[in-house]
Amino acid sequence: MQKMSKTTAQSVAVIGAGIMGSAIATRLIEAGQRVSVFDLDPDKMAALADKGGLAASSVAEATRQSDFVILSLNHANIVRAAVFGSEGVATAASASKILIDMSSIDPAETAQMAEKLKTETGMKWVDCPLSGGVPGALGGRLTVMAGGAEADFEQARAVMQHLCRNYTLMGPNGAGQTVKLINQLFCAVLFQAVAEAVKIAEAGGVDASVIPAALAGGRADSAILQEFMAKFAARDHTPTGRIDNMLKDLDSLQAFALKTKTPMPMTGQVVEIHRLLCAAGLGSRDSAEMMRLLDGSLA
Repeated sequence: MQKMSKTTAQSVAVIGAGIMGSAIATRLIEAGQRVSVFDLDPDKMAALADKGGLAASSVAEATRQSDFVILSLNHANIVRAAVFGSEGVATAASASKILIDMSSIDPAETAQMAEKLKTETGMKWVDCPLSGGVPGALGGRLTVMAGGAEADFEQARAVMQHLCRNYTLMGPNGAGQTVKLINQLFCAVLFQAVAEAVKIAEAGGVDASVIPAALAGGRADSAILQEFMAKFAARDHTPTGRIDNMLKDLDSLQAFALKTKTPMPMTGQVVEIHRLLCAAGLGSRDSAEMMRLLDGSLA
């Protein structure tokens, strides 16, 4: 864990005000940063404006009035459009600005876009995919695995200190995204393990909600066990993330595994479980929907 230093308020643009983007923007506003927001949904921008953010008319406008530009978007093609499209980041970029991509996208595409942005505009890029979800963002407790030049990583710390408890440079551009794929491997497999453990507990007449406390500190303990087992047991479907977003990351992981000829037998099964849930129309829902499959209630 790296200690975050205190700094003065920064001007930050947040592009993408979905579940995670809204949490990131809210945290930065509450931390006293000057936050501009752009999203295609005006209602999402209005909600953040009510909290003290500034609604921008375009990605370019948000970029012009900010030293740091955070992206929180779902797919590489959306990131590419937001950066290089009409009225995108690149149209208002400069060498003094830093793009912080907190999306989860393909490592190779990240490296290619980072090089293109710097070559064409001088603007730096740090890939900063995250782990910790909405609660971590709102509490400033995210784990972020970063990729980029060390100097750029350190400069981005002025903003990331308000969002992260653990902020680690993993290597050049794309390295952060590679480690995010590994993070998603762990999360997806553990989510499925927690769901199955809930069913075993119920079959044995055990209150699954007390298992996290009982196993705390043991080898089976994990943040996912502590945060999600009681949620799964209660069939609490409050959104903390999306199944289709997880599947998108798992598809990227499988593509990387195929390219490198890396065997992943357990992950492959979990990928197909996520694909089944998406096929059943549950892609936009929380991972707790895994219980529907085990309960036999997908229909």
